[in-house]
Amino acid sequence: MNKDLKISGFSDEISSDFDTQLEVVSKLGMNYISLRGIDGKNIGDFTVDEVKNNVLPRLQEKEIKVSSIGSPIGKVFINDEEGFEKQKKMLHSLSQIANLLNCKYIRIFSFYIPKGEDPDHYKEEVISKIKEFTAIAKQYEVVLVHENEKDIYGDIARRCHEILTEVNSPCFKGIFDFANFVQCGEDAKRCYGLLKNEIVYIHIKDAVSTDSQNVVCGTGEGKIPEILAQFIRSGYKGFLTLEPHLVLFDSLKDLELEDASDVIKDNKGLDGEGGYKLQYEALLEILNKIENEEE
Repeated sequence: MNKDLKISGFSDEISSDFDTQLEVVSKLGMNYISLRGIDGKNIGDFTVDEVKNNVLPRLQEKEIKVSSIGSPIGKVFINDEEGFEKQKKMLHSLSQIANLLNCKYIRIFSFYIPKGEDPDHYKEEVISKIKEFTAIAKQYEVVLVHENEKDIYGDIARRCHEILTEVNSPCFKGIFDFANFVQCGEDAKRCYGLLKNEIVYIHIKDAVSTDSQNVVCGTGEGKIPEILAQFIRSGYKGFLTLEPHLVLFDSLKDLELEDASDVIKDNKGLDGEGGYKLQYEALLEILNKIENEEE
């Protein structure tokens, strides 16, 4: 595999139990995880000391590193001022956690928009609040990576591009999530064309638009093999982070505004480990194919 690429994943999709997550990841031969749910608790609810005393030793024992902090920052409504203040405090704490874990990236979002309202009306407010987040990140020398996600301001490529270019900071960059673009009715290839210069982190998740459900990577409409090949050709160096969403897992209910079970297509009796392994092997297959075509 291309040595510039590192495979990571949201290991809380394997199990809510952190030791089980690390066990499975090790068994698969992976060296990185994206930290989101630990023993049933969201990373945003941990103190720096809790991570230092209870999480870091377990990571070190298994020789697993952290590619990103899968934070809930930006998952509040744009008009929730109290929520925003709480999130700024949380970001200070998460930035310290990122430093402690020698992790450069913190995943964030660009605020829920009240139902039925035009997201574009909130552009200035979204940018202003992200700039406040970015100022905090700068203090700790971490990079906030924005995930394109349903129901938030930056759901479609055009709005992602607006915030990334207007915030215009080395501490605020983009994540490319194939499935989320598909679920927002976007053409992933066009999204790549618009956003490629701002992307520093990639989520491996695929979906079909017919019922907006998640499927194994490479089998949906995210055009993952084709777009990954373009990323690699253009010199992408960084993480490919598995976020299979193929089975129900504890953290999923925190991620979806609607019923979580509606986003999963083929849960053919798979458990968390099975879904994770399936996605990992499908990604390896895609990467092997790309490499063989390059030769």
